[in-house]
Amino acid sequence: MTAWKRFEALLVVLGAGFLTAAQGQNCGGLVQGPNGTIESPGFPHGYPNYANCTWIIITGERNRIQLSFHTFALEEDFDILSVYDGQPQQGNLKVRLSGFQLPSSLVSTGSILTLCFTTDFAVSAQGFKAIYEVLPSHTCGNPGEIPKGILHGTRFNIGDKIRYSCIAGYILEGHAVLTCFMSPGNGASWDFPVPFCRAEGACGGTLRGTSGIISSPHFPSEYDNNADCTWTILAEPGDTIALVFTDFQLEEGYDFLEISGTEAPSIWLTGMNLPSPVISSKNWLRLHFTSDSNHRRKGFNAQFQD
Repeated sequence: MTAWKRFEALLVVLGAGFLTAAQGQNCGGLVQGPNGTIESPGFPHGYPNYANCTWIIITGERNRIQLSFHTFALEEDFDILSVYDGQPQQGNLKVRLSGFQLPSSLVSTGSILTLCFTTDFAVSAQGFKAIYEVLPSHTCGNPGEIPKGILHGTRFNIGDKIRYSCIAGYILEGHAVLTCFMSPGNGASWDFPVPFCRAEGACGGTLRGTSGIISSPHFPSEYDNNADCTWTILAEPGDTIALVFTDFQLEEGYDFLEISGTEAPSIWLTGMNLPSPVISSKNWLRLHFTSDSNHRRKGFNAQFQD
């Protein structure tokens, strides 16, 4: 039996366990097939309190999985959908979703994608409906629309290019043009992360150059509640980026700094401990800082160099 077959067999056992554990809530389990739908329990009439559901989507060894959201409405900061690029462990966390904004599409780097949905003891919302599709190795998949933005292009196979632009009053941050290429070991993928549209005057931005500093809003004073800032650091093709923190103080478990562009799907930082240096695996890093509606801290300060 190959290593993959042993791992697949283990997932079948795990999936059966999830199904048994979730029978009382009718949620979670092992999901297979070329495409399908995943919904929060009770959708569209509202999910229960104390929900704890885990779905594992698994496909063939050389395929990947694209997840697109049709509806998304969760109690902000307290009811969470965590998506893992692989098994549900911290190093595989790809994105942590909450609130009422429809998330962008996402694509796994391998043949497993895991969704973990948890809710607290009070307040419910409509929930979510997500559609997954198995992607063959020659396609990057549709990266999806971006809030306040426009996607130009309808072909997503190797060699194809797409372009993004923003509506009036918003500035495009990141690369406007993305190219689908064959990446070593992972099949087809886009050469840069999907850009985003930032309101004129909002925090965040795109940083170019061999070195610089990134800090939370108002640092070293306290950052704002309900902050949502994204920075993209771009280096020359073939270069990597080193990020070193000189100060780090965030409200533990509620305010987060997500870093993507490393070997791990995403790095999630919170609390008061100074993080270790971060090295990109590509010629870009993206930092996404969010804070909730309660409590504030000093924030963070970091230096980057390529």
